[in-house]
Amino acid sequence: MTGARIGAATGGPVLITARLRLRRPRAGDLAAFHGFLGDPRAMRYWSCPAHATLGESRDFLERTLTASVAGLSDEFVIERDGKVIGKAGAWRLPELGFILHPDHWRQGLAREALGAVIAHLFAAHPLARLTADVDPGNAASLGLLAHLGFQRTGTATNTLRWGEEWRDSVYLALDRAVWAERGGS
Repeated sequence: MTGARIGAATGGPVLITARLRLRRPRAGDLAAFHGFLGDPRAMRYWSCPAHATLGESRDFLERTLTASVAGLSDEFVIERDGKVIGKAGAWRLPELGFILHPDHWRQGLAREALGAVIAHLFAAHPLARLTADVDPGNAASLGLLAHLGFQRTGTATNTLRWGEEWRDSVYLALDRAVWAERGGS
């Protein structure tokens, strides 16, 4: 599982990597969620602009928790040294998504977290493939996903209205067989 191990905890699995602990989100994560959801740098390529209010982040977190209870998602918060620094998982199976607070970029943490999450998703669900939808301007995410074995499957224009502008999409997929051939890393 890409150097990760699974621990048991109330509320579902906990994934442990060399530097990170990934656990299920909970209502008490609101301030941390607002820390990255309210940061324009983190939200530059997200599905909406940065959250201006704590209420927006509360609504987002409540939708995340509701989707989890309904079995529609399989998401984790990313903790480093006991502090929530982001989230990763399938917000709607089988679509992978992730966000990390900019203070933790360029340290290999997203790759570490996603390696553990992808291994978990393939182990926990009978998925033939994982998918991702990335803004073509998000070179860092496109590079990370390529490194993890995702391959481009298509593109589309004007797929998302973000503030006052339209955004495009690059679609990617990671087949279970490709993940296995790569040794799950």
